[in-house]
Amino acid sequence: MYAPEPTGPAAPRPDDQPPAGPPSGGRLAALTPRLPSPLEEIADDRLAARGVRLLLKRDDLIHPALPGNKWRKLVPNLAAHAAGSPGADDRPLLTFGGAYSNHLRATAAAGRLLGIRTIGVVRGAELADRPLNGCLAQAAADGMRLHFVPRAAYRRRTDPAFHAELRADFGDFQLIPEGGSNAAAVRGCAALGRELAGEAQTAVVACGTGGTLAGLAAGLPAGARAIGIPVLKGGFLGADVERLQTAAFGGRRGDWRLADGFHFGGFARRTPELDAFAADFADRHGLAPEPVYVAKMLYAVVALAADGAFPRGSAVAAVVTG
Repeated sequence: MYAPEPTGPAAPRPDDQPPAGPPSGGRLAALTPRLPSPLEEIADDRLAARGVRLLLKRDDLIHPALPGNKWRKLVPNLAAHAAGSPGADDRPLLTFGGAYSNHLRATAAAGRLLGIRTIGVVRGAELADRPLNGCLAQAAADGMRLHFVPRAAYRRRTDPAFHAELRADFGDFQLIPEGGSNAAAVRGCAALGRELAGEAQTAVVACGTGGTLAGLAAGLPAGARAIGIPVLKGGFLGADVERLQTAAFGGRRGDWRLADGFHFGGFARRTPELDAFAADFADRHGLAPEPVYVAKMLYAVVALAADGAFPRGSAVAAVVTG
């Protein structure tokens, strides 16, 4: 949630119980994680006044280059890449993201660590002639080839015909969807829920593409629930989370819901109110929230507590994704 920006995935398996341990040697040894991620209780008088304990699930400390949900989501896809057909390791990874995509940055870092070429399809052809922001500059420094496309073309990112056009330009590649969210990634994120068993009655996580929420909710024990905080406008995320759970597990899993209204204008948008909250949180706890995801999620936790959304005597785990 703090200085690092990306977030991360776990290990793959074809059922509801993916392992939470490190990659099994070989090429993926460079991605050996710190798991389970630390769980830290902090004293926050705003929640304490409601009789609620606040825990920070420090997924940002899983791996220095791929912290958080990005590790949990990318590693299953990278394991599939390493286990592919002969010659598959020579294919680059191609994925999608916007100008402030932590997923692009994390994929580039994984490619650098594993010696795999990476291609990032970036939303916004107009950005090609502008200086790179910090996120894209880091991805480029890690060796990612950035391919800027018009926004209309980017909306076709799930269209097989568009993928064929990209293969005509770049040759064969392994496709990783926007945000890294697919069935393998969702199964990887289920380990996050299992790590919280017996620790909290509610887990709250910021949502971009919904993959982390889909896995987290599936991994939580009975009686616990997950709340997703969308950082984009649109109201479409619920259907996406259900689709991802169906692809990963065959149907909806776990007790989860979305709490809309905390996007502050849209993805990577900020307001003076949000900035003031983040600065105050840093002053209170010595931790500076990452602004795109984590600050909005923590703001939502405090606002929901004020509205009585968490039972008195319960604990809330706020997932720090990067």
